[in-house]
Amino acid sequence: MNNLNNVALLIARILMPILFIVAGYGKLGAYAGTQQYMQAMGVPGFLLPLTILLELGGGLAVLFGLLTRTTAIFTALFTLLTAFIFHTNFAEGVNQLMFMKNLTIAGGYILLAVSGPGAFSIDRLLNKKW
Repeated sequence: MNNLNNVALLIARILMPILFIVAGYGKLGAYAGTQQYMQAMGVPGFLLPLTILLELGGGLAVLFGLLTRTTAIFTALFTLLTAFIFHTNFAEGVNQLMFMKNLTIAGGYILLAVSGPGAFSIDRLLNKKW
């Protein structure tokens, strides 16, 4: 892989998880409210710690290029799931936009899962086959 591709993958890995890191961190400070919202949408509140782990922990893992492919697959699936659970009320205009945003994000994470993290990653340091 040439240096331009590796730099592009690094930039993508920096930009892609920002939303997830911020959202996961925010859920820590608004735990009860987030849990109530999840339950109101039919999602068991006991899943909130896993949500935070994926958003915050997974976001940081992608940022640093650690377990990138696996984390990208889980994040893509999570993002598709949240689109179909939380953003299908298209009568509210913002939900249609959020649904499409989630589809786009999932596509980016699928691409990252296929391409891998690139040379500038912890995965590369741990496994020289990249």
